[in-house]
Amino acid sequence: MAVTNQPGGYPPTDFQTGLCDFCDDAGTCCYGMFCFWCLGCSIASDMDECCLCGATVLMRSVYRTKYNINGSLCNDYLAHMCCPCCAICQLKRDIDRRKEQGIF
Repeated sequence: MAVTNQPGGYPPTDFQTGLCDFCDDAGTCCYGMFCFWCLGCSIASDMDECCLCGATVLMRSVYRTKYNINGSLCNDYLAHMCCPCCAICQLKRDIDRRKEQGIF
């Protein structure tokens, strides 16, 4: 029998909000629009990483892998290339929701 999930990990899931779900959290949306790099630093701080890493494809990929969120490095890259503000806001919304749920 093949093992498909790591023991103690999270079951496969999706991000808790869509890439363009701006109305779910207008504050985060404004933060990302007007101070993109500051929001990146906030994400990096949440994940105990260097501030310069927060607004990168790599941070999104690391987070997605840690919480077993469906997707790929290619999807992460495309999200950041097409709309970096959308991608970083989605990541911050997901972090905030996981904090509220006690699973971050």
